[in-house]
Amino acid sequence: MQALDDVRVLDLTQVLAGPYCTMLLADLGADVVKIERPGGDLIRPNPPFVSDDDAYGGYFQSVNRGKRSLELDLTDEGDRADFLGLVEDADVVVENFRAGTMERFDLAYETLRERNPELVYASIRGFGDPRTGETDRQGQPSFDLIAQALGGVMEITGQPDGPPTKVGPGIGDLFTATLNAVGVLAALRHRDRTGEGQYVDTAMYDAMISMCERAVYQHSYTGEVPTRRGNAHPTLFPYNAFEAADGHVVIAAFGDNHWRALCEAMDRPDLAAEYPTTADRLDNRESLREEIAEWTAALPAAEICDRLEGSVPCAPVQDVSDVFEDPHVHARDMLVKVDQPGADEAVTIAGSPIKLSETPPEPGERAPLLDEHREELLGDEREAVDADD
Repeated sequence: MQALDDVRVLDLTQVLAGPYCTMLLADLGADVVKIERPGGDLIRPNPPFVSDDDAYGGYFQSVNRGKRSLELDLTDEGDRADFLGLVEDADVVVENFRAGTMERFDLAYETLRERNPELVYASIRGFGDPRTGETDRQGQPSFDLIAQALGGVMEITGQPDGPPTKVGPGIGDLFTATLNAVGVLAALRHRDRTGEGQYVDTAMYDAMISMCERAVYQHSYTGEVPTRRGNAHPTLFPYNAFEAADGHVVIAAFGDNHWRALCEAMDRPDLAAEYPTTADRLDNRESLREEIAEWTAALPAAEICDRLEGSVPCAPVQDVSDVFEDPHVHARDMLVKVDQPGADEAVTIAGSPIKLSETPPEPGERAPLLDEHREELLGDEREAVDADD
């Protein structure tokens, strides 16, 4: 048994945010039916590929594992009827169209709710849905870069003397998607208690403001506008990246006990005595950073971490090849192998970070081929219609 193995999700999403949300639900056991536009999800043909015969690229594989695929044209009357038939037995519908798109298909939340009053309907948009707060931005397209720019992420990311910088992963998509999954689970809990479905709405702009919580309270409390600090922290020190002899390490020794342990490892008890409090260290952070940087630069990253292990939070800055070699990652099942249709080998994608003791996620199935599950999905529906007739 899995936690969501009695939940069916109709997934109308494509590209990243929506598929990531529904993949989380699929990992937890939900039957996720990916309803794809004619030709399929726009991201199916995106690289990288293993071979020339691959059915889809790594981008699509990485966020669509464990789903079933059905190709439908929602502008076609017959396909629309098939979709509505699926809605009647579904628990959740998730879409990430621009606001108003489902209305143009005559498949708005209100229409689907008439078919299934217990339905949880979730949308992921750049600027949210008018149902939960109308603004003049709704209907505009949005991507991760737009959300990070508007939400304040880029302004506080990067080096102090450099330009605003996008965070590497698509957090505008991924964090919004995760929040949407939380909203769906909350709505299902409410439905199980009351029999009432509802609308779940998460916006990328909103999500980035939530993620930048520190900047919000800093501005409220002080009136200042936080900006880029590189790898440093505005209120904690040392809490930064330092160059080692063969790479970089991060050190988080802002607690008094951590600071004393760091100074002991550096053989600099004088620093611990001269700067015993957080305020002392913050007031002299530039000169202290130079002292720490001089020490780390002379040692390999592994030796620095060995000297500090158990007493000071620290870690090497790893690239993805290091992640692949880390025994911890494998022990946590954070790299999973899946089949790659068209290639004669398996590929590796990120595993599920959600761990449950009694109903563990099972993220081991590949992403579907386009329309792969038409017969098993619509065959059942059409047999039921014929029986009713």
